[in-house]
Amino acid sequence: MRIGPIQLANPTIFAPLAGISDLPMRLLAKAAGCALVYSEMVSANGLVHGGAKTWQLLTTVPAEQPMSVQLFGGDPAMVAEAARRVAAAGAEIVDINCGCAVKKILKSGSGVALMRDLPRATAMLKAVRKAINVPLTIKMRTGWDPSGTDALALARIAQDCGVDALALHPRTARQGFGGRADWTLIERVKAAVDIPVIGNGDVQTADDAVRMLSRTGCDAVMVGRAAIGHPFIFNQIIERLAGREIGPVPVAARFDAIRRYVDAAMTYSGEPRACLVLRSRLAWFVKGMPRASWFRQAIRHIASRDEVQRHIDDYEALVAAQQA
Repeated sequence: MRIGPIQLANPTIFAPLAGISDLPMRLLAKAAGCALVYSEMVSANGLVHGGAKTWQLLTTVPAEQPMSVQLFGGDPAMVAEAARRVAAAGAEIVDINCGCAVKKILKSGSGVALMRDLPRATAMLKAVRKAINVPLTIKMRTGWDPSGTDALALARIAQDCGVDALALHPRTARQGFGGRADWTLIERVKAAVDIPVIGNGDVQTADDAVRMLSRTGCDAVMVGRAAIGHPFIFNQIIERLAGREIGPVPVAARFDAIRRYVDAAMTYSGEPRACLVLRSRLAWFVKGMPRASWFRQAIRHIASRDEVQRHIDDYEALVAAQQA
């Protein structure tokens, strides 16, 4: 699959997840074979007005390239200026969020609110396309009508505005993450446009990804929540697409991922901030493992790198003893 001039190594993509898909998590996804990662959703207004905290969300390293920067905003001129700035700063792909259904995002006219104001969405995409020379993509939902009319209309608009690819999560604004994603809409959108279409929604396993690609004809699969603490899903998808069987992830690989995530978090956020974040995030990596509750309890008050490493070592020994 190509997005403009960028050739992806395989059809796997890590979704933008607010508060989750930061640099450490993206690096794990890339190490597991993911072809394309996205930044967390970034405020166009925050970027234009120079908030250092907002710009920190865009911290990147060569190992995760290509990386797409996802912007949100309700003002076409503001979003275009933010896109210009991130492209000038080295972003390889700029993505416009047209799918977030969180109330505070909707109130600003951003996210899926753009799908019920197609003239403003059109103005935004034209302005951004004019402002940047790098590939432009969008991520959207079904819209406000379960019929898929909104998605089909925005897909055609996006193509006409020079968008290079689109990602579709076929749930309505009101569904949030509830119910089932309507994969038939991915197939309908794919048939309606010539640009690449990325499918998203209800991909929990590698076999789900293979089914989505086969049933919908989409060009790539975007994985979100299923990759949290389980980046191995990207390699598993690649293996299944090659016709190979996959087995359980080795325990040693899971602990290696935990340690690499800790190291990246410490480097990216600094020890005090990283420890606060890791108190909850490390629990994602041990889901389904023996004595996971012991580990979750042990890390509740971690305050230093040494303490984190000690708990990981102790837990690894505990798991090894139980499996012996």
